[in-house]
Amino acid sequence: MTTASFTIPRSVEWKDEKIILLNQQKLPHVNEYLEITTVQEVWDAIHTLKVRGAPAIGITAAFGLAQASLTYETESLEDFYAALKKDHDYLASSRPTAVNLFWALNRLLTSVKTAVSVNEAKTLLTHEAIQIQIEDEEVCRRIGENALSLFKGGNRIMTICNAGSIATAKYGTALAPFYIAKERNIPLSVFACETRPVLQGARLTTWELMQADVDVTLITDNMAAHTIKTKGISSIIVGADRIAANGDTANKIGTYNLAILAKAFEIPFYVAAPLSTFDPSISDGSEIPIEERDPKEVTHFNGVSIAPEGVNVFNPAFDVTPHELVTGIITEKGVLTGNYQQEIKELFKEDN
Repeated sequence: MTTASFTIPRSVEWKDEKIILLNQQKLPHVNEYLEITTVQEVWDAIHTLKVRGAPAIGITAAFGLAQASLTYETESLEDFYAALKKDHDYLASSRPTAVNLFWALNRLLTSVKTAVSVNEAKTLLTHEAIQIQIEDEEVCRRIGENALSLFKGGNRIMTICNAGSIATAKYGTALAPFYIAKERNIPLSVFACETRPVLQGARLTTWELMQADVDVTLITDNMAAHTIKTKGISSIIVGADRIAANGDTANKIGTYNLAILAKAFEIPFYVAAPLSTFDPSISDGSEIPIEERDPKEVTHFNGVSIAPEGVNVFNPAFDVTPHELVTGIITEKGVLTGNYQQEIKELFKEDN
């Protein structure tokens, strides 16, 4: 089989003790790369969505904590750990919903437990952060291969938000099968919902798929039902920011709507996510914290007001899709279907 050649954009890079970030606020019109050198800049980049996507947030936070540790001027491991924990907690406060953020930061804390010197601890932190990024790229590729097994050439597939290469180390989660299909010359078409209010689907998903010459069509969120009906959408695939022990899934606001539509049209609804996005410590979706963001994201567009001044605004960044609406959860270990409670439990038993 001939392998196609194309570009897959990346969003996070570690270079000479600096973090190089693709500024996703500026896409699709400006390709700006930020040079991040302080923990405050990392916090701001995550909080203001300069970097977004659960895995990319985790990678950036890991690099941020490793980078911060390099500035600690102490030979005392006790003082080093105290400073590290302070920056860990600070970075963890940047966004509340994506569990990868906490997973990555906690993994870095664990990595230095065996250190016998401050210099060794600093080295271990840097190596662990780099390893998280390397692992994520391979994980995303396996997710893409597992997801592609569910599709056929010529399928038209809907998605929302951006769960692509710039939301991860490479390939993405929900978008990974489209890149793998492109490599293998398998034709797939993507219908991307714009994803109000910050327009990640319009600005980011369409941009990165077009970089790879993937067939993508943009629709507004409220066109989803009509598009499924008239364009022969075969399935819906989305990413995730946190998955509870029973399979309930938090993802970008509007995802729950698509799951309900999938059930109404009797088409599959898939969630694609790495094991690092699962949170077995919470029993169901009611325990997932839902971030509420600045009302101006709803009342303003490009800095211009589009609503009456003083209007009440409800702006949740995520919603939770009940597990019974999910046809399958695609992971690097395979596709979960059926009894998610048991399958997730077994999955983590194997992983440990």
